[in-house]
Amino acid sequence: MPGPGAFWIGEEEKREVNEVLDSGYVFRYGNLKDPRFKAKVYSLEQEVARHCGVKYAVATSSGTSALLISLQALGIGPGDEVICPAYTFVASYTSVIAAGGLPVLAEIDESLTLDPEDVQRRITPKTKAIMPVHMLGNPSNMDALMDVADRAGLPVLEDACQSVGASYKGRKTGAIGKIGAFSLNFFKTVTAGDGGVAITDDEDLYERAFGFHDQGHTPNRAGVEVGHRQILGLDFRMNELTGAMALAQYRKVDRILSTLRSQKARLREAIGEVPGMHYRTVYDPDGECGTLLVAVFDSAERAADVAAKIGSKTVNGSGWHVYYNMEHVMHYLAERGRPHGRGAYPRTDDILSRSLALSVGVVDAGLGAGAGININSTDEEIRQCADAFRTACGV
Repeated sequence: MPGPGAFWIGEEEKREVNEVLDSGYVFRYGNLKDPRFKAKVYSLEQEVARHCGVKYAVATSSGTSALLISLQALGIGPGDEVICPAYTFVASYTSVIAAGGLPVLAEIDESLTLDPEDVQRRITPKTKAIMPVHMLGNPSNMDALMDVADRAGLPVLEDACQSVGASYKGRKTGAIGKIGAFSLNFFKTVTAGDGGVAITDDEDLYERAFGFHDQGHTPNRAGVEVGHRQILGLDFRMNELTGAMALAQYRKVDRILSTLRSQKARLREAIGEVPGMHYRTVYDPDGECGTLLVAVFDSAERAADVAAKIGSKTVNGSGWHVYYNMEHVMHYLAERGRPHGRGAYPRTDDILSRSLALSVGVVDAGLGAGAGININSTDEEIRQCADAFRTACGV
């Protein structure tokens, strides 16, 4: 099932996309003197930067490419270590590998995000960056992580691909570290089918990220003409059709998140107290996305039993989000003598085996959320979901 934004696709998206189709300008660059050229990608970048309170944004072809250009902007290369959580989407690791670096995995805490204390333990002279991932729309413990990074003199790259629009103590996720990356994939908060955005306040990082995403061009490229190139780059540009869709969706992000948070609160209230179960740690309840309600049980056996009864599974069964399920990445780490395979990160294994995610905005088996509600669910549907969960829990 798609993310919440897909449920709200409507006339706004059609209007923006039709403007591009009517203009004939589907490439990111067009004739700036022609009023038909609407510069949707540029407008999206301006909107995201404004909303996140940063100076710069670069729209890309995917969240993965947004991560990669961010790593390139930071200068990550061969032999450089980047600390990532052992629970994340595979792109967190593969983007580091594609940049030439080595992902160093660290344990999570009960927020299902990076544990700052374990990050501290894994810093070495080769560490060049820390990559917190705001998993399932829940901001990481950014105060503690920024403190660790600042004391070590390390930049923080926020993987905010699953937390578009979320905030942590008044600051948007992605805008707290040196640079951040969003995803506009079909399963994310807002969607353009696919796409991504990198954001930063640092002009040098912006120019490097932009150049890497556009064949080395500097951001002042005008029209379709070849501009000045100062670095080697690839092509991770967003096209105007994607930009138009993303622009319409992003303008809805605050309303989408407000609705998700309300739906989540209603579901949690309907479930009530369940002995032997609590909810995952949320460091900023007012700022998290509310896309999933994650229950943490006292034992893995009970979590698995409840999951089976509601037709779902525990979070440790969520495919390419759990480190040991990523065979190709584990092979890469094994070749380099790094910890790999089930059991390498025991605290993460334990927490994920005891966790069960109920959908609020995303019903996705890949996230371990095979049951729940959606952004448009009625009171009756929420009650039915809560009743089924309570029955499965034996309450």
